Amino acid sequence: MQELPPQRLELWIRRAVSGDADAWRELVATFAPRVFALLLARCRDPELAEEITQAVFVTVAEKLSGYRDIGRFRSWIFQIAMNRLRDELRRRGRHAKAVGGSDDLEVLGGTSHLGYQDASAEALKALGAALSVLSEAERQVVHLRHMGGMSYQAIADLHGEPVGTLLARHHRAMAKLRQALEESGITLEDLQ
Repeated sequence: MQELPPQRLELWIRRAVSGDADAWRELVATFAPRVFALLLARCRDPELAEEITQAVFVTVAEKLSGYRDIGRFRSWIFQIAMNRLRDELRRRGRHAKAVGGSDDLEVLGGTSHLGYQDASAEALKALGAALSVLSEAERQVVHLRHMGGMSYQAIADLHGEPVGTLLARHHRAMAKLRQALEESGITLEDLQ
């Protein structure tokens, strides 16, 4: 996913605040799939991820007029999503399921906006198994970067870590994924 030019995002925000429904639709169309992917990667419950995604955009609509930190919108909206998820999981008195089991991509694979709609069932199964060899931190950066479409800077802002740390973590994670996939006879290109 390409990054949205900051000038266009700023324009959409200003127009949405002034009541422009088209600008609001553009914001939602651009960020809803990313928010959903982030939430799904964290909780592995498509219904919960959808519910919280909707709640995130209600919060954004309520607080958008007060948003002033231009240039950090992605981090802001993802932080709202993570806070909502934590609150909901706490409310439900349970913990998020660990991400990385072989069924991860069975859930994700059926979600066309995540970029895996053309991958074979075999490739998705191999990717699910490959993801299970990653640490939680490695899975998070892979999910945020490749499913959430976030920049490294936005991920760093979200986690409060240096960009270099995330770049190194992503590099290690991708090397592990490639190796695990190659052992299954699949390449990353098979998933695109």
